[in-house]
Amino acid sequence: MRSINKVILIGNLTRDPEMRQTPNGQTVTTFGIATNREWTTKEGEKKNSAEFHECVAWARLAEICHKYIRKGRLVYLEGYLKTRSWDTPEGIKKFKTEIVIQDMIMLEKKASDEEYVPENEEKTTEVLEKKAEVLEEKSEEKTEEKEEVVAEDTAEDTVEDTVEDTVEEETPAVEEEPAKEEAENPIDKDLGL
Repeated sequence: MRSINKVILIGNLTRDPEMRQTPNGQTVTTFGIATNREWTTKEGEKKNSAEFHECVAWARLAEICHKYIRKGRLVYLEGYLKTRSWDTPEGIKKFKTEIVIQDMIMLEKKASDEEYVPENEEKTTEVLEKKAEVLEEKSEEKTEEKEEVVAEDTAEDTVEDTVEDTVEEETPAVEEEPAKEEAENPIDKDLGL
């Protein structure tokens, strides 16, 4: 049967991230975050409690966490639980459960000089900016074309109105001729009708 070990947290950092290298050269960053839980008792009293979580990030994510997040910042974290154990110099076995971070999203706006944009997002941003420029240029061209068409239509309407007025002025009123009596039919005349 398949099992799941997944953790999703939104909380504030309790301390600045600390980065170090493992003996084999791997980068690791550790930091803590706090999450709050609120509830109301039967008596209507509001209560809350805070939970503190130890977090570990590895490799490139460790570098990003160390560089861009600080104590007090609100972050979204996704990862899994891992418990490690070690023996103290006194011979006591210790255990520690940590959250190994697989994804981190900063939820607060930052100063522009500290802003982190992943490499693939930089390219995406450039592409979107270029598309926006092209769309803006096309929009301006369409606006200019519409203005030209409206100007041409207005000019044509003016010319047509002038021509109609001129035709009406130049054409004299035609009087209707009275209806002529029907011409006599020669056959009727022959028959004596």
